[in-house]
Amino acid sequence: MPTYVAFLRAINVGGRFLKMSALAEHFRSLGHADARTYINSGNVVFSSRARKSDALALALTQGLEPLLGFRSEAFVRSRAEVDAIAARALGHASEVPSLKEVNVAFLDAPLDASQLAELLALRTEVDSFSTEGREVYWLCRVGQSESKFSNAVFERRLRLRTTFRRATMLEGLSSMLRGELADPR
Repeated sequence: MPTYVAFLRAINVGGRFLKMSALAEHFRSLGHADARTYINSGNVVFSSRARKSDALALALTQGLEPLLGFRSEAFVRSRAEVDAIAARALGHASEVPSLKEVNVAFLDAPLDASQLAELLALRTEVDSFSTEGREVYWLCRVGQSESKFSNAVFERRLRLRTTFRRATMLEGLSSMLRGELADPR
C-alpha cells in the first residue's frame, strides 16, 4: 500500500493541544492501522489503499473532526511528493540569509489567478513567495516574528485554509521516510 503523510492544520497551536499518541490512535480508528506521527505538530504517516489524495484528505478532515472536537484540515501528500517538496524547499534556502527559514504552505489545490495576485501583493523586501502545484514556498529574510506575514495573513487575504511547515522539518521527515533516520515517534 502507498505511504502518505497528512499535514494537519491547527494541531498544538492556539490552545489546541493533543498528544501525538492520541492523534495516531484517531487515525487508527479511521482504518489506518500503521499510523504514526512525526514530531509534535500534526504530521501523520500512514498507509492507505486510496489512490486519490484529495478524496483521502477530505475523508480524514471529516473523520477527525468529531474525534478531535474541532476542524483540522488534512493536507495529504504521497511519500514521493514529500521528497519533492522537501527538495524544492531546501533549494530555496540559498535565497534567505543564514539561520532564516523557508516555510511551505500546503493547499488543497493550486492557487487560482485571483489568489496568486493576492499572494504576489504580499511580497516585500523581507518576504517573497514561490508556488509549485499545491504548495507555496515562503522565503522570509528575517526572523518570522519580525515579518508582517503569517499564516493568518495568508488565510485572510487568500480566503483559504492552509498549514505551514518548515523546510528543515520536511527534510527530516523525508529522510525518515527514506529510512535514513530513526523514526522519532
